[in-house]
Amino acid sequence: MSLFIAVRVDPERCRAGQPCTACIGVCPVAIFEGRDGLAGVIGENEDECILCDLCLARCPTDAIAIHKLYADEIRTGACVQGSPR
Repeated sequence: MSLFIAVRVDPERCRAGQPCTACIGVCPVAIFEGRDGLAGVIGENEDECILCDLCLARCPTDAIAIHKLYADEIRTGACVQGSPR
């Protein structure tokens, strides 16, 4: 069964605008990058998350959430992407 992973950083909780790189320094597959003193998830690397939960343990404000969805939990038609012309 296929597993899909979505890693999210809540910008309101991510150190409230103060510089922090806790998740960036601890992630073994480097899915995080810093932007304007905040950490963000790099979209292209998000699926490389190995579910180690090190970022969750290190984040001082609990701003990170990891959502795990199995293929049978995803409803078809929930997301529609337009084709380029």
